[in-house]
Amino acid sequence: MTITITTITINGTKIARAIRARVAEDVTRLAATGIVPGLATILVGDDPASTVYVAAKRRAVRAAGMRDLHRHLAASALQEEVAAVIDELAADPAVSGILLQFPLPPQLTAAPLIDRIPVTKDVDGLTTASAGLLARGERGLRPCTPSGIVRLLDAEGIQLKGARVAIVGWGELVGRPLAQLLLHRGATVTVAHEFTTDLAAIARPADIVVVATGVRGLIGPEHISPGTTVIDVGIHRTPTGLHGDARTAELRGIAGRITPVPGGVGPMTIAMLLANTLRAAEGDTRTRPRPGPTDRCGVPV
Repeated sequence: MTITITTITINGTKIARAIRARVAEDVTRLAATGIVPGLATILVGDDPASTVYVAAKRRAVRAAGMRDLHRHLAASALQEEVAAVIDELAADPAVSGILLQFPLPPQLTAAPLIDRIPVTKDVDGLTTASAGLLARGERGLRPCTPSGIVRLLDAEGIQLKGARVAIVGWGELVGRPLAQLLLHRGATVTVAHEFTTDLAAIARPADIVVVATGVRGLIGPEHISPGTTVIDVGIHRTPTGLHGDARTAELRGIAGRITPVPGGVGPMTIAMLLANTLRAAEGDTRTRPRPGPTDRCGVPV
């Protein structure tokens, strides 16, 4: 017997809009006390995609009433030049958060540059110190895309405690931190990666499948069961438009919920960046016991 399900499209744009509105309200409140959050974005070179992404982040920062403290360095910038800019921004009290845009030119080594960002200004949640706080379940700034995914699931009323989650992709930006966030929320998490021999066997039993591999159309009907929630983090530009890591059209009628590309996870990443910048400006990133699953901006803690 074939089971046909009405698949719900998760509207990440709408959820992100509500978070951004709340952040803007809190920025106004904070500004009345003399504190205006400021985000410093650092773009090295002129990579077309990075230029577009940074421009979108800067527009969002200004729309939220925050200071836009952008730095643009030449593609030929050396390691010590980028390090000096990060150190300058780290010492500037007007800078609440620092974001180093990736990818970097080949002459630069990312890890030591990331770790120059103070943990209290690490709005991308990528430093070694931030990863340690996440692993220990202590309060801190979390990576934006994983935080956005958890916020999407919360907004949809999807129970995480006890849920079976398959994360397809073990990258440092999404897969690894997301696994930690979900474990802290009581989910049972299984991670698949390039060496997984039977992806369907991992994904099919899951209540939630998150795919973040950069492989277009990897996840199809053979990987999910009726009613599964599918979170698609991938984005691929093609002559026919934007597509994700899941074959969305084939999953309709099987998946219970699915994020579209675009309009799913992407808008949440920027919303979480703004929420992180606000928290950093408030000094709300000190290590202390977790008060609950999310803070008032919906950021997992």
